[in-house]
Amino acid sequence: MKCEAYLQSLWEQYRLISVLSNKNGARVMRLRHKTLEKDLIAKQYHTPVPAYEWLKTCSHENLPEVLDSILCQDGHIVLEEYIDGISVADVAGRYTYEGAKKVVMGVCKAVQSLHNLKIIHRDIKPENILIAPDGTVKLIDLNASRIPTGKSKDTVMLGTIGYASPEQLGVCESDERSDIYAIGVLLNVMLTGQHPSKVLAKGRAGKIVQKCTSIDPDSRYASATELMQSL
Repeated sequence: MKCEAYLQSLWEQYRLISVLSNKNGARVMRLRHKTLEKDLIAKQYHTPVPAYEWLKTCSHENLPEVLDSILCQDGHIVLEEYIDGISVADVAGRYTYEGAKKVVMGVCKAVQSLHNLKIIHRDIKPENILIAPDGTVKLIDLNASRIPTGKSKDTVMLGTIGYASPEQLGVCESDERSDIYAIGVLLNVMLTGQHPSKVLAKGRAGKIVQKCTSIDPDSRYASATELMQSL
């Protein structure tokens, strides 16, 4: 089955509310069930995103629930829970350390869960972190994710400039420590509104950011769990 044929079958039960994004080979749509009035997210990718095949059998409070993952002849359709929340980007630069710590702890828990499945997120940034109405932190958007292959370096640049680690720029292969780098930038932006290369957070937070964003991956925290212990 092709992607459009599958989507046509969805229109029998759902109606399109809005197209949230349509770029970089991915179309993200918000749909609403015609009778239940319940929303979900439908994502259409031109190429398969292996992480979703893994996540459809898993569950974690800090990751969106993957309702289904359909590999089509010409792409990949993912159905995901709709999270009615605000993004960290909406309040970046205005967090206290305690507030930022709570968010980063949730991100770290999500990242550690992904890393346990050998999945590297590779696009951790304020726009990809939602705060649900009950305060739960949700790390979303896995279209840049990858599963390490042991190659000497990344051959395709995916991620967001400023948050992407040096290895994602083709220096070497990205791994779990690439996500640690992005979390360090995230923490700094939440506290200062600026990249750490411009304005470094003060005190303990600044030291954590510096360790996370070391150019040498071996000098960063080795895992999200180790980072959580330092927060």
